[in-house]
Amino acid sequence: MNKPRRALLKVIVLGDSGVGKTSLMNQYVYKKFSQQYKATIGADFVTKELQIDDKLVTLQIWDTAGQERFQSLGSAFYRGADCCVLVYDVNVQKSFDTLNNWHEEFVKQADPVDPDAFPFILFGNKIDGGSSRMVSEKKAREWCASRGDIPYFETSAKEGYNVNEAFLCVAKMALEGEHEQQNDLYFPGISETVSEVEQRGGGCAC
Repeated sequence: MNKPRRALLKVIVLGDSGVGKTSLMNQYVYKKFSQQYKATIGADFVTKELQIDDKLVTLQIWDTAGQERFQSLGSAFYRGADCCVLVYDVNVQKSFDTLNNWHEEFVKQADPVDPDAFPFILFGNKIDGGSSRMVSEKKAREWCASRGDIPYFETSAKEGYNVNEAFLCVAKMALEGEHEQQNDLYFPGISETVSEVEQRGGGCAC
């Protein structure tokens, strides 16, 4: 019996401070949510293992600080990425308005061979906010259409809604666009936490 093939995929998560990037990652990897907000300083990552078809996939998900003073992390941070997740808070208009800036920042720093074909995905987070919603799903999908029909998921890190489905789509998109560049996948001095292996299969909603 053949051993499953392995893939290490680097995913960058970008968005304004406070939109729930860290909470989404913690919900996906550890199934935990904290009400206490703690700003990410610089960058950190978590890993998640899952199986897609005949391939064992290790997602290395990089969490970035949303504050402007941390935006210039340098091209080494972005280089080698297989997918970029853009996150905004559906209750905060400004976090949606800055998506273009984050998209441009990634393309500029990562310098992908074909920017138009590089896999991006958009998460509209905190949909558990009720009547405080400021950005409609229609507006978000229009933005995605203007960026080449990138996939869109509405999520709640607090309630765990759509988080697994969204990241499974991320994994499949990254796997499809996997390239051979393996530079800068591991940064010295940052501890790695590996979650339990999660078996995943089936189709992707995106």
